[in-house]
Amino acid sequence: MSKVPAGTELTRPFLPAKDFELSKRFYETLGFEKLLDATVAIFRMGRGEFLLQSYYQKDWAENFMMQLMVDDLDAWWTHIQSLDLPSRFGVAPPKAPALQPWGLRIAYVTDPSGVLWHVAQRRLDISHD
Repeated sequence: MSKVPAGTELTRPFLPAKDFELSKRFYETLGFEKLLDATVAIFRMGRGEFLLQSYYQKDWAENFMMQLMVDDLDAWWTHIQSLDLPSRFGVAPPKAPALQPWGLRIAYVTDPSGVLWHVAQRRLDISHD
């Protein structure tokens, strides 16, 4: 049996952007750190990263979801509401935190390309959260 090499591996999904410049501003406003701004943009929040690409396919973008696990969803919700994302970026209004049937409390935010973000409260004593 072969052993998988281990080191500093990192998974980075590619997110679509209908309007690349607008999407970059959206993610910076939300609080992501922009690490690279070139033909793609790399964003980081905590230990997670993603690549924003200047590529858009409606069906794909509107079926793409990301999850941001946070320690304090109420504080995040206050932050999200303060940004007035719908008027600034033309996005759907964020949905307030609610407990979902699968056990996570989640708020929903949609980016300018239709990507749905699940901003989820990390549960205590559950290692995969």
